[in-house]
Amino acid sequence: MGKKSITKRWLLNNMGIVLMIMMVLEMILIYVVQDYYYNSAKQYLTSKLNAVTSVLSLYADDSSVNFSSEVRNMVENFSEKDKMELMAINSKGKISLTSSGFSPDAAVFMSDYEEAMKADGKYGYYVGKQDNGERIMAVTYSISSINSEYSAVRVVVSLAEVDSAVTGFIVIFTATCIGILLLLAFTGFYFIGSIVKPVQQISEIAAKFAKGDFSVRIKHDSDDEIGDLCTAINHMADELSNADAMKNEFISSVSHELRTPLTAIRGWAETIRTERDPVIFRKGIRVISNETERLSQMVEELLDFSRMQSGHFTLQQSPMDVLAELGEAALIYAERAKIEDITMTYEEPEMLPVVYGDKNRIRQVFINIIDNAIKYSNKGGTVKIVAGTASNGDILVTVEDNGCGIRKSDLPKIKTKFYKANHTKKGSGIGLAVADEIIEMHGGTLTLESEEGKGTKVIITIPPQKPEDK
Repeated sequence: MGKKSITKRWLLNNMGIVLMIMMVLEMILIYVVQDYYYNSAKQYLTSKLNAVTSVLSLYADDSSVNFSSEVRNMVENFSEKDKMELMAINSKGKISLTSSGFSPDAAVFMSDYEEAMKADGKYGYYVGKQDNGERIMAVTYSISSINSEYSAVRVVVSLAEVDSAVTGFIVIFTATCIGILLLLAFTGFYFIGSIVKPVQQISEIAAKFAKGDFSVRIKHDSDDEIGDLCTAINHMADELSNADAMKNEFISSVSHELRTPLTAIRGWAETIRTERDPVIFRKGIRVISNETERLSQMVEELLDFSRMQSGHFTLQQSPMDVLAELGEAALIYAERAKIEDITMTYEEPEMLPVVYGDKNRIRQVFINIIDNAIKYSNKGGTVKIVAGTASNGDILVTVEDNGCGIRKSDLPKIKTKFYKANHTKKGSGIGLAVADEIIEMHGGTLTLESEEGKGTKVIITIPPQKPEDK
């Protein structure tokens, strides 16, 4: 089934309805105008016939007047014979006198006469066509009660001028309706064009986005909803482009990060396979062990990230001691800090509230944060780890260094997946994203405060276990 364009739907729906409404209005207007003109003509004929019958009533009451002669004189000298025709109908129902001087066909049927004679003293009306096709209006009034020779008088007028006036009005109204429809069509097509063209452009560019081409942008110059949509799609393209660039950089970085320890492991494996010196042997084993640990951590980060993306990242929660996990993480990095000439201090209270969480995941967060603090510190720098409680009762852990810091422009994106603010340091760029996700799953927060060249402070809050959770 073929798709319907917006233009076709607009033509069928909006213009179709407008056309239908105008046709109904025109039909109503034709009826009202025609009724108005015909009633006006009817009232005019009735008033003329009233004047005639009033005079005839006076003649009938005056015995000195020859009624028949006066009727003939009145009909033949009718003052408006150029506009209408006055007729006198005899007692046999035949037209005996006419103001035009022409005697009509004796067999002509006069429904207005029949109507007037059935109800004496009332008028009979007729609107219709004559044998020659001309439309007429006739009004008849019975005078049989005032004279026995004549039964009625009748006035007939052609409706040609009335119908012409009605037709002219209809033509003007029809032309006005056509003009309105054309104007609506012009403005409608212009308006629809202002929607359809950007939508077609959006559709074409979205198809390019689907193929991975994020270089194109939608051009627009409107400030309406279409303009907002184009701006939003362009912004989406910017974000997708940035995400795609970060993804590619992440793949490159991870490939390099994996290649470096693998190269070291392979090289030292070859060395100790042939080397018999115990010192070199022990050094090689140590390097292989350290690089294997690095590989294990990177693979674990990748697996955690994959689980997060697929929604399979779960916690094995139970009551736990945060200080025990923080202390162990600090102990793991104490020797490394000493080797890299970095002073690491650790301050903790005697006790902190119990937390309901996954101790392995919490330790993973602490390890990641402390590792970053040492990694981005210079020789002779300091890393300060402090544990305590916040004013609202949450457990508060801060890790602060005086290293290279983070640019202000990079700070809002630092927890975004794949994002690396400093490309000179090792790392995949997903450690903070995983750590932030773990803390959020525990109901806490992970925030960063940093100034370029002065250092970074990571603040972690974790809510304690509630009594109902016990």
